[in-house]
Amino acid sequence: MAEQKFDLVVIGSGPAGEAAAMSAAKKGMRTAVIEKRPAVGGSCTHKGTIPSKALRHSVKQLMRYNTQPVFRALGEPCRLSFPQVMESVHKVINYQVEMHASFYARNRVELIHGEASFRDANTVEVELHDGAVEVLKADRFVIATGSRPYRPGDVNFDHPRVYDSDTILEMQHTPHSMMIYGAGVIGCEYASIFAALGIKVDLINTRSSLLEFLDDEISDALSYHLRDMGVTVRHLEEYARVLPNDDGVIMEMQSGKRIHADALLWCNGRSGNTSSLGLENVGLEANHRGQLTVDEHYCTGVESIYAVGDVIGWPSLASASYDQGRAVAAAIAGRGHRVIEDAPTGIYTLPEISSVGQTESELTAAKVPYEVGRALFKHTARAQISGERVGMLKILFHIETHEILGIHCFGAEAAEIVHIGQAIMKQPAPNNVIDFFVNTTFNYPTMAEAYRSAALDGLNRVMRL
Repeated sequence: MAEQKFDLVVIGSGPAGEAAAMSAAKKGMRTAVIEKRPAVGGSCTHKGTIPSKALRHSVKQLMRYNTQPVFRALGEPCRLSFPQVMESVHKVINYQVEMHASFYARNRVELIHGEASFRDANTVEVELHDGAVEVLKADRFVIATGSRPYRPGDVNFDHPRVYDSDTILEMQHTPHSMMIYGAGVIGCEYASIFAALGIKVDLINTRSSLLEFLDDEISDALSYHLRDMGVTVRHLEEYARVLPNDDGVIMEMQSGKRIHADALLWCNGRSGNTSSLGLENVGLEANHRGQLTVDEHYCTGVESIYAVGDVIGWPSLASASYDQGRAVAAAIAGRGHRVIEDAPTGIYTLPEISSVGQTESELTAAKVPYEVGRALFKHTARAQISGERVGMLKILFHIETHEILGIHCFGAEAAEIVHIGQAIMKQPAPNNVIDFFVNTTFNYPTMAEAYRSAALDGLNRVMRL
């Protein structure tokens, strides 16, 4: 049984694990990464962010072809099966794996493929894919094992018509109808993707509105456009029984409804990947969703063991996980720490959504005197040229100081556009004001011009007070 000694061992090679390992290696630590899969990248690369967003991009291109009159000279609108659309996704995954694997070699981080479990607070045992066992000792460990879809015990996920957000990527047919249980970020994204493919979608939401953490106006816009795409949104519904059969899936609701579809996609939460880590051997215990509790340094209740990424819960974003990975490496090296706050949301529905900062409801509840500046995409030349006329940008700012309090964007490239506002919003006073957008020259025509239009709209409202 081979045994090696490291300064730091990272368990998991997703965004958080990779960032922790790369940062630690650059700080002079002898670092190893243990990855359960045969290839690096974690769920982000293989099951989550990358494949779902690559799928969305392909579907969006298909939508553009089918809706733009200029393409009619090439032929009639076309339909593609789900497996056909997925072909482009696999190419992106392969490229991502190749790229990320090169990072480990370049930074001399040892990569070990196998399943890790703790023996004690300074030792892990790794069962390799060939059955051999390696023992790794380290001064510090970082758990970055990510998460997986939550699966309730009374739903038969072995049935060929029942999927979760991992297994849906392996679907080999194109159903006529799809039932999606859970209207969180993943559920809403897939609802828009399947609707764009011409599939009838029932989106079942256990809450009273979609994505309640969003600004109300943005949430309302999403709800409207999903319905406009043909999605049936059902609020305040919870399942009682799921009955799959050869013809499809029937879901009996607690309200007494019976909903039928060709297939079911379960998107109701995620669980941290901690069950096989042997946490009991080091005195750690995950919560009911498999998540670990950490302090401001990302340290668990055991001094030598840290945790970052989805396995610690909110915000469960790849972008935040990268930052957490770098932050934990800095904390371990004794170079300070950074708690990740105010990460922008990026929701890749069709159209997409992104926001940073406070919402109108939060500002109202806090009794902050604010005003709103809006710009509709349909009024910008760039949107008219590209045909992406759906959407809006709204800026929330303090009436007296003009400080930017929130940026909310709905429409094409929203996740890109929001960063312009975020950059100004994060500047120290007095540079974090809405006036910046009025006093800055933007390229024409661009989507960035929406900031000037929204700023003028908001400042005009203040002048009328």
